[in-house]
Amino acid sequence: MTGRQPAGTGPRTRAYAVDASMDLLNQILRQPIDPDYARVAQQRVAPVVRPRWFSGRWGLAAVALLIGAMFAVGAAQTTRSAPALQTERTELIDRVQRAEQQQDALRIRIDGLNAQIGTLRGAALGDDGTATSLEDRIGSLEPVVGTVPVTGPGLVIVIDDAPSASADARDRVLDLDLQVLANGLWTAGAEAVAINGHRLSALTAIRSAGDAITVDYRSLTRPYRVEAIGDPRTLAARYAESSAGAWWSDLARNRRMGYEVNDVTGLTLPADPGLQLRFAEGNP
Repeated sequence: MTGRQPAGTGPRTRAYAVDASMDLLNQILRQPIDPDYARVAQQRVAPVVRPRWFSGRWGLAAVALLIGAMFAVGAAQTTRSAPALQTERTELIDRVQRAEQQQDALRIRIDGLNAQIGTLRGAALGDDGTATSLEDRIGSLEPVVGTVPVTGPGLVIVIDDAPSASADARDRVLDLDLQVLANGLWTAGAEAVAINGHRLSALTAIRSAGDAITVDYRSLTRPYRVEAIGDPRTLAARYAESSAGAWWSDLARNRRMGYEVNDVTGLTLPADPGLQLRFAEGNP
């Protein structure tokens, strides 16, 4: 008999999903990371991320600390070496002062020896006419040469650096300025010239040694006092008309240097202590 079989009869059958054969692929798509890896990742501690300003400040602090340490080391070295430098400076000043004292003592001795020479010379020349003529000639040349002190009227010129000399070296008195002034006074007819009490002669050296001006290698101090003995009727006028007068008038007007010229009725200038006998000739 044919007909429809009742439910539940016939061969047994099992229903399968359409994508049942793709279980592995579906699992990979749903869980791309193995669960063990996920558990390990959850157990890890997240790294601490510091803001940029935090690391930047620490960097600046480190640089500042390094610079401070360098300054501290430099200050310590300077402080440590300061006593030695001060000691060397004091010793050098003492040496210069002792040398100047020795020079002063030698100048006094030279004056005494010159006086003895004058006495011996007068005794050797005698009283005859030839001797008198020679003595007069020597006496007339001695003031000009600078071997004896001289007294008379003349000029006193005081010069000094400009107030701005500390900022501009061009406003300082140079050795050249003193040379020009001294030569101008000689040209104007001065019979004797002295700078800060040091008598000038044809052999006097006016030079610069560092920041100091020296006369015969003796340092001068500001202000510079230049004294000149000469005819009071013509010395001042002839000096003012000379190139030296124009030179110093320009320095006083344009560089604001100190410059004072005064007539003096009585001056006394010492002998030049630097003069010495260099050549002599006698008859047999």
